[in-house]
Amino acid sequence: KQWYQRRVAITAGGDKEALKGRVAQLIGDIKTRFPNKNICPDEEFKKLQEYIPRVLPLIKDTVLIMNQALARNDKILVEGANAAMLDVDFGTYPFVTSSNCTVGGVCTGLGIPPTKITDVIGVVKAYTTRVGAGRFPTELHCEIGQKLGDIGHEYGVTTGRRRRCGWLDLVVIRYSHMINGFTRLAITKIDILDTFEEVKICTGYELDGVLLKNFPSDHNILMRVQPVYITLKGWKTPTLNCRKFEDLPPEAKDYVKTIEDFVGVKVSWVGVGQSRDACVIIQ
Repeated sequence: KQWYQRRVAITAGGDKEALKGRVAQLIGDIKTRFPNKNICPDEEFKKLQEYIPRVLPLIKDTVLIMNQALARNDKILVEGANAAMLDVDFGTYPFVTSSNCTVGGVCTGLGIPPTKITDVIGVVKAYTTRVGAGRFPTELHCEIGQKLGDIGHEYGVTTGRRRRCGWLDLVVIRYSHMINGFTRLAITKIDILDTFEEVKICTGYELDGVLLKNFPSDHNILMRVQPVYITLKGWKTPTLNCRKFEDLPPEAKDYVKTIEDFVGVKVSWVGVGQSRDACVIIQ
């Protein structure tokens, strides 16, 4: 069955005549490609009119709203929808999403000038996960990977698919920093590692006996690399009640410092649980 889809836009001005003309134009375009399709422009416009009163109050000129807020020196927090490695331009193409979810998306998606971005916070899980296909050098096909997923409740929010889990990949984090220019890091879910005897961190890739310190731009090369790990002693104690960096076990402090030193960005927050206040704030 042939299917052809187009979209119309209900703009902030709510010009019904312009919308009616756009509907007629699109239907004419469809009939040119599919002469046997019987579509009535007036009927389609009538259907759209039912939605206009409900949708129009929700439509605003967001570029203007954002820049007016900036002119007032309001604080604006923008949250990326996906991880950096799913970015359509800089991610593990073709296993990516359809948009720019790195910091550049703030400018192209919201109309905020790049000079107005003052703080770029990299949110990094204490281990690495991925949903769906694509190369994942530190993925663990063993009980450890299963344990990370079980304790961390690693399931995709939208699809419900179980996430693939592995050790923290600092090659990826440093590459993400290269693109985004992180000013600070927030490490989440470090409590998931509380019961491990030892924890590993990937600090490089090996390809045919050669050490690669940077993330490869060629996905065919990424498919062939093997992770190079350093092994740290686990802390084997709950971190849930920690609120200051001094409260963390020494081994957990070493874990955080290793991330800081390798990436070259200060860690300002460490997540230690699910509640809003379950966070170590590092001054």
